Amino acid sequence: MCRRWFSRDDEKRMVAEAAAQQRAAAEEAKQQAIQERAVAKREDISEALSGKMQRKGMRGGGKGRSLLMSQSAGAGFLGRFS
Repeated sequence: MCRRWFSRDDEKRMVAEAAAQQRAAAEEAKQQAIQERAVAKREDISEALSGKMQRKGMRGGGKGRSLLMSQSAGAGFLGRFS
C-alpha cells in the first residue's frame, strides 16, 4: 500500500490557494490596464480640446453663420426661398 505525502485536503487547499493567487494577479493586471487606458483617454481629450480652442481662436471671432442673415448685406440662405 502506498502512502501519500499529502492528504487530499492539503492538495485541494494548495490548488485553491494557487487559483486565488492567479485570480488576484489577473485582477491587478486588469486594473492596471484600465488605469493606463484612462490616462491615455484623458490625454487624448485634453489634446483634442486644446486643439479645438486653438482652431477656434484662429478663425477670428465667436460669430456663427446665420441662415437668416448673410454677412454681405443679403437676405441669407433662407431668404432665397421665401
